[in-house]
Amino acid sequence: MTIKHQHIYDSEGRQLCCSLEEKIDRKDPPVLTKYQDDDHHQSEEVGQAHDHDHNHAESSGWKEYLPAIISVVLLLSGLALEHLLDLSFFKGWIKLVWYLAAYFPVALPVLKDAFNNLVRGEVFTEFFLMSIATIGAFAIGEFPEAVAVMLFYAIGELFQSAAVKRAKDNIKSLLDIRPKVANVFRNNSYQAVAPNTITVGEKIQIKVGEKIPLDGILISEKGSLNTAALTGESKPQSIQKGGKVMAGSINMEGVIEVEVEKLFKDSSISRILEMVQNATARKSKTELLIRKLAKIYTPIVVYMAIAICILPYFFVANYQFVDWLYRALIFLVISCPCALVISIPLGYFGGLGAASKHGLLFKGAAYLDQITKVNTLFMDKTGTVTKGVFKIKDIIVSDGVSESEFMDLLSAIEAKSTHPIAKAILEYSSNSTLKEATEIKEIAGKGMQGMVEGKQLLVGNKSLMEQFNINVPLETNQIVESLVLVSIDGVFSGYVTIADELKEDAKQSIHQLKALGIKEIIMLSGDKDSITQQIAQTLGIAKAKGDLLPEDKLHEVEMMKKDSTKIIAFVGDGINDAPVLAASDVGIAMGAMGSDVAIETADVIIQTDQLSKIITGIKIGKSTQTIIWQNIAFAFGVKIIVLVLGAGGLATMWEAVFADVGVALLAILNAVRLQKMEW
Repeated sequence: MTIKHQHIYDSEGRQLCCSLEEKIDRKDPPVLTKYQDDDHHQSEEVGQAHDHDHNHAESSGWKEYLPAIISVVLLLSGLALEHLLDLSFFKGWIKLVWYLAAYFPVALPVLKDAFNNLVRGEVFTEFFLMSIATIGAFAIGEFPEAVAVMLFYAIGELFQSAAVKRAKDNIKSLLDIRPKVANVFRNNSYQAVAPNTITVGEKIQIKVGEKIPLDGILISEKGSLNTAALTGESKPQSIQKGGKVMAGSINMEGVIEVEVEKLFKDSSISRILEMVQNATARKSKTELLIRKLAKIYTPIVVYMAIAICILPYFFVANYQFVDWLYRALIFLVISCPCALVISIPLGYFGGLGAASKHGLLFKGAAYLDQITKVNTLFMDKTGTVTKGVFKIKDIIVSDGVSESEFMDLLSAIEAKSTHPIAKAILEYSSNSTLKEATEIKEIAGKGMQGMVEGKQLLVGNKSLMEQFNINVPLETNQIVESLVLVSIDGVFSGYVTIADELKEDAKQSIHQLKALGIKEIIMLSGDKDSITQQIAQTLGIAKAKGDLLPEDKLHEVEMMKKDSTKIIAFVGDGINDAPVLAASDVGIAMGAMGSDVAIETADVIIQTDQLSKIITGIKIGKSTQTIIWQNIAFAFGVKIIVLVLGAGGLATMWEAVFADVGVALLAILNAVRLQKMEW
């Protein structure tokens, strides 16, 4: 049985030190591989892409602690035999063999790693420092100190593993909500099958208390869903017919039916798992800085230790080689950068886990840092500060066209659109059979063009009408609400007014964002400028622009980026927001109603679509930074003090152990605090 060690490598592949890196970056989401259906009893096998060591560690349980237990027992009994009982036989080779027996259970993994690294030409690693220091301690007769160094290092590894497990609990809990079976309507009855065998468009049934297995559209009249595991919201969410439901949500009331919209592998829960488990691939600047420092720092302390041992020979009258070698060995043990390279990635991972618990998904530790520096926030309007749930307010048609015919033609075109306004129009016409639209062409930022029953339709805003020289009544200029203008065969035929409403937390969120130091908040919208200005004024946003195309939004952000003092975030939800999300320093997408393109492009995903979650993200980022810099200051401070004491002969190997492993343990415990904080 050996203790599992993980390594950090620099950009050129050289090993720097042990780390949590591989543990917290491991890309091992569960893959459902087999389902069986026998008399309504389903069983499943879940396979995970774990390496051999990880499987061994998971299956061994308490045996992971066995080497440390053996070492502790032998070390303590050895100290008792030597100092308390003072037995005459416990001397010479018996004493050496006893302490070697205590040493090897915890030291063998370190010695093995040190040797393998030396074979590859990697000398200045933590394993090399530990090995030289402890072998040297044995050489000068300091047996208990040699055992203690390796023992406390092994205990530190065990604490590290426990801390990683705790940090991953919030994310691992998502594994438990991946539904294992789905009831799909096939051959005139519901059948229990594996979710990954269901295709888009099929109908599934979810009973009370069951988890929704795939993303889809509610086809029952209404539903009440517990989305806490996905979004962090404890309050059940009420969904009406036609509303979106997410895989992993729990059905709270009555039997509901859902039309599947996405495959199992593309579901909300699968996407969350992939994004969060891969989040630490993008390192923060702090992590990268510490790596660079470790690369320079380690060889320097090795050469300094050699100098401490040899140089006094030329300057000290009563030079004793054993004394100065002991000081050099202490110096080596203290110099291990264990506390830094362990606690920093753990701190960031703790922050990422805490964020996911609150419905925020950061695609990298770098963005957890960057969001705390944002001083300029651009935001979309529809679906961001407003609910994006539109309702038809008025239908105005020209002479010669009946309202029913007008809506039938309009619905045929809007059926090809994914815009929230299209959904409102289709809901209005839900009881009628849709006509077939052909030759559909989307004109970015303006609307759509198509043919329905031999008639050419233009559906969109005023810019679209102007592009095709369609005369629009002047009365439309006075209407503040969103307008859908329609022309049939080149003649203006009428319009539909659409109303939206603000999200409950929008106004308070804007106020709190300003209090957190975001100096400029600017609203950019493709909607009418009059509506945009009205919403901005209501929210207390000083700058707002409407009637913008996707390229116009991008231009606004790029112009602001010319000022190097601006750290820019953009929050949006639509396909047309994707270019701006990509161009911003921090792109934030609304994950519940947002488009897949926006979600894929963004750096941060808000699962609840609540603007207030940006505030939560900033607070988590700041807390993470505070804890990480506390660890850095504490680790360097203690090490410098004990290094000076060790070089001056005032510190023993026991102080060295505390300065290395003790500080690492305290740093880990400090980082774990992030998991218990509330924002």
